[in-house]
Amino acid sequence: MIVGLCTVELLIPESHSLKEKRQVLQSLKTRLRDKFNVSVAEVGEQDLWQKAILGLACVANESAHVNQVLDQAVNLIQAVPTIQLLRSRIELL
Repeated sequence: MIVGLCTVELLIPESHSLKEKRQVLQSLKTRLRDKFNVSVAEVGEQDLWQKAILGLACVANESAHVNQVLDQAVNLIQAVPTIQLLRSRIELL
């Protein structure tokens, strides 16, 4: 069993309140869960309006599959026009 962890640091420049930030993140988290069947949670910077850190987790039998799923999830995040991806990190356990 291979566990993949991905941490992404995001900037949401058009967010002017925590409510706006939560709306953007909720939409993104739902899309990631539905499309890639990964677990997603906001794990840092919860009190800042324009910054967020999300944690994604994926479990599979092969490390190549886990890496592919997490790479595709990062690519989806990069394609969202209202979000800037500052940093991403993938770890396989």
